[in-house]
Order: sequence, then structure tokens, then C-alpha cells
Amino acid sequence: MSAPIEDYAVIGNTHTAALVARDGSIDWLCVPTFSSPACLAGLLGTEDHGRFLLSPAGGVRRVVRRYREDTLVLETRFETDDGAVDLVDFMPSPRSGGVTDVIRVLYGRAGVVPMRLALRLRLEYGSVLPWVQIDESRLHAFAGPDAYFLYAPCPLVRTGGEVHAAFTVAAGQQAAFVLTRSASYRPEPKRRDPEQALAQTEAFWTEWARHMPKEGPYAPLVRRSALTLKALTFNPTGGIVAAATTSLPEDLGGPRNWDYRYCWLRDATFTLYALGLAGFRKEARAWRDWLCRAVAGQPGRIQIMYGLGGERSLEEREAPWLPGYAHSRPVRLGNAAYKQCQIDVYGEVMDALHLSRSQGFHDDQNSWGIQCGLMDFLEGGWDQPDAGLWEERGPNRPHVFSQVMAWVAADRAVKAVENFGQEGPVDRWRALRQRIHDQVCQNGYDEKKQSFVQSYGSDKLDASALLLALVGFLPAHDERVVNTVRAIERELVSDGFVRRYTPDGQDGLDAGEGAFLACTFWLADNYALHGDKAKACAVFERVAGVANDVGLLAEEYDTKQRRLVGNFPQAFSHVGLINTAHNLSLGGPAAHRARAGSGPFRGGWVNDEL
Repeated sequence: MSAPIEDYAVIGNTHTAALVARDGSIDWLCVPTFSSPACLAGLLGTEDHGRFLLSPAGGVRRVVRRYREDTLVLETRFETDDGAVDLVDFMPSPRSGGVTDVIRVLYGRAGVVPMRLALRLRLEYGSVLPWVQIDESRLHAFAGPDAYFLYAPCPLVRTGGEVHAAFTVAAGQQAAFVLTRSASYRPEPKRRDPEQALAQTEAFWTEWARHMPKEGPYAPLVRRSALTLKALTFNPTGGIVAAATTSLPEDLGGPRNWDYRYCWLRDATFTLYALGLAGFRKEARAWRDWLCRAVAGQPGRIQIMYGLGGERSLEEREAPWLPGYAHSRPVRLGNAAYKQCQIDVYGEVMDALHLSRSQGFHDDQNSWGIQCGLMDFLEGGWDQPDAGLWEERGPNRPHVFSQVMAWVAADRAVKAVENFGQEGPVDRWRALRQRIHDQVCQNGYDEKKQSFVQSYGSDKLDASALLLALVGFLPAHDERVVNTVRAIERELVSDGFVRRYTPDGQDGLDAGEGAFLACTFWLADNYALHGDKAKACAVFERVAGVANDVGLLAEEYDTKQRRLVGNFPQAFSHVGLINTAHNLSLGGPAAHRARAGSGPFRGGWVNDEL
């Protein structure tokens, strides 16, 4: 039986990440980068698949865990009838040559606690069993290009495909376990010193986090969300993945299982706001630069997502040997949606680059050229049917939100000329902006439903309509916007959470899904823009309240089973939390973006030298 998604915490080093369960088992680890083959795939498999377990050998009366201050160092306390022991998990910065370490240190706090270790290494998403050699307390495992070393403070024993150890930890004692990955064709790396690595790791995160806002009712939530975004960042390129996992289901047992270990252009503007509000100008600039590199070449043919380095081929395949989380099949590696046409991403890129100017960034030397290339495409292709922002795998349709974001692209192009002195055919862009606006208002608003709908000719509601006021397409107080919010409250809100839409098979899949956390934050944003702060706060606190005990959010929430569902931790959910927390005060990103970013936005910005 799969552990609930909320039972997991994330550790990472801005190059890779791992998920640690409440019972002390690391069930998911990808090294050296998010998109590399996993050496532990227990999250998606049966008991025969990979894990790295450290836990008391007997019964556990109580488990309490937390992150140490503003860090990604995880501390789990196990209280048993024999005593208490703390397990500290972390990933120090990678070493040269891509050498990566996971370090787990046990500290005895009371009594004498019998402990057990169980290590099952499975490469290539559980399909490859490595060759394992044991020399007393040292393990060497290898297959193909990968080698793993485990350095333990106790003898190791191999039984079948699993390595075991039994030992005790008494009050005042400690026991450190270091799992190291390196290339199999290179010499064995030197064993990393656990205490030194822990001190360096804590110092890294503490220094990084010291500029984060500490005042305000939601400051702790904002800080943890910012740390989670940093954990999902690939430091060498500035790319930020949507989540650290693949194929965690949106509907338990269903087929809505996608690989989210890629960078979506759609997240660009919201992410820039969130990084700025959290005080991280350096990371925001790195994300902007990644964006420019990724879409360079033929801007008119941009993809909706790219790899961490800007890779373009993200071919999707299935892993039939993995039964999937909670038997949710298929397990997917790669994401075929990268081939889809989604018009809204053009508007997102235009808006993100416009925002970076209003934030005071110096223009990347190619950014305006890229924007002009985007506009060249949109002038002829803005109204073509597409897959929509929800990446439907059914027939393309004329999605309302896609057309709205085409309007955003034209609007930001005009603003670049009017406010920032860029050169371009501004009269033509103004005419295009008006033409798109007129068409969306005429064809996208259903008078009978009294709401903007999902696509032209449909009466189906879509939570993306909550963004119309947030991107500046219409004022929040416009009657059509107010009516749309009311319609979504009636049809898409369940137990206070917003569903993206009502699945009816048109999106290519029959199964349902949970409520979408980012969409629920957008509902709070609309209330904030409308001046109803109490209502906005209530919605915000409801969503923040489903975060797990260490402050992490998945993509969705199953309101019936009261469980987090979808990939985890989800960047877009944490971005939404940061932005909405600031929207509940004056001058947040919703108000700024609704003004089309016409003035400078400073928010939580600090100096360039951060």
C-alpha cells in the first residue's frame, strides 16, 4: 500500500531531490539531475522496488518531524518504548564530476533504540538490479554508467536483492550513513565527512534564506514555499521544474499520471513575481535568462515546456514494469504534451519578459528580438484552435484563455514601445489587441450561463477564467468578471476548493481528478482584487491548511478522501501561495499584473548582489 503523498518531505541540493517518508524510507531519488534515471523508485513500485529505509526495529509510538529553521535539512524524531532517536536527512552540494551524496545521521536522545537499515538500489526506474559488493560496512553497487557507495557505521548483510543492517543507538550516540553516487568509470570518491557536510549544508540554506520576509501573518508559509521553489531549481541553468516527481496521480488509481520534471513556460510570470516577493532577484534573473535561452532559435515555434537545460526533445514512454503509485497506471517518463500547440504560452513569455523590464532588469541582448518573433507568429496564428493550458489530449479547440493570453502578448508588446522605448509596429499591435479583445468578449462570454466559458461554442466552465482580471484583460469589478466568479463558485467549487473544469471525456481522458490548488489561490486573488479581504483570507487559509506537516503542497487535493494528489512538491502551488499571500496586502502581484505592469514593481526585491 502506497504511503499518502503528504507523508513525504523533500530534501535536495539545487541539482537533484529525494522524497523521505515519515517512516524513515527514502522512496524516490533521481541523480544527478531531476530527469536522470532514478536509483530508487519505490514511490511508483511494489515492495520489490527501490528504497533506503532507516527506522526503529520495533514499534513506534510517535513520529514528529520538522525542517531545521529555514533550511532543507529534515529532522525526524522517532519515539519508541525503548527511547527516542532523531534522524537527520540532507543532501549537501554536489561535488566535482557530478558526485552526489545523501547523508542520514541518527542521534540517540533517550534510552537505547534498536534500529534497522534496508537498502534496495534499483536503477533505470526500477528495471535494473545493480551488481552489489559488500566489504564489512561498505557497499559498492554498479551497473552501466552508475556506481553507488554506502558507508555505514555497522556491518552490512546482503539477502537476495536487499542489503540489511541491525544496530542500536543509545542516548548521546550518533550513527552516520552516507550514500554516494558517482560515475562507474571513475575512481571511488572520498567518503564525505557527515558533520562537516551538515554544517556546510545548514550554512548554505541559512545564508540563502536570510533575506526572506519574516514579518506578517503568512511569513512562515511564504518562507517555506520559497525554500521549496529553490529546491526545485536546477542551479547550473536557473530552470525550475514543475515538480520533483513523475506519475503521482491526479486521481488515485486513474490514468492522469504525468511527468512533471520539466520547466513549463506557463509558470514564468507567476514564478518571477513569487521569486521577487520572496526577495530573490538573482534567482528571478536566472529564470528569465533560462527562459530566453530556451525559446531562442525560432520564437514562433516555441514549445510549452523544456528540459532543465533547455532540452527540446521530451519524448514520452511508459514503464509497464512499474505498477504505479496506488496502482495508478500508466507510469510515464517524458511528456508528450511538449509537442502540443498552446497559444497561451506566447502571452506568458511576453508577459514574463515585460515584467522583468518593469522589475528593473537589464534586457537580455536577445529578449526584444525574441518578443518580436513571438508577435510575428501571433499576428497570423493567434486564433487557431489549440490544446489549451490544461494540455488536453483530445481534439484542439478555440480556448478562451488561449485567446486572452494572445491579447496579453499584444498588450505587453504595445507597453514595451509606450513605456520602455522599444521599437516595433505599435499601431498594428494596438489594432490586433483590440481585435482579440472584441472577439473574446463576443464569443467567449455565454449570456445564458452569465460566464466566460472554456472554449468558443461551449457552455463548459473553466477555472482559467479566474485569470481574466489577474492578467488585466478586464477589471475585477466588470460585471462579466463578477458573474464568472459566481458561476465558478456554483459549478466548480467543492468544499471550498476549485476544480479546473468538469471532466467529460473531451480532454481525452475519462477519469476525474482532485481540486486544483493553484486555481483555488486564483479565486482568493479575485476576492482580494474585489476588495473582499476576509473572504480572500478564508480561501487562502483553507488551501494553506492542506499542506502537510512540513509545509509542502502537491498539485491537487482530493476533497472526498482528504488527501493530496498529483506530483509533489508542486512548484505552481507554492508559487500561488507566495503570490496570494502578498495579494492579501496592498500592492501584490494581482493588482500589478491587472494594471498590465505599467509601472515598476518592487515588491520584496532586494539588491542585485544577493
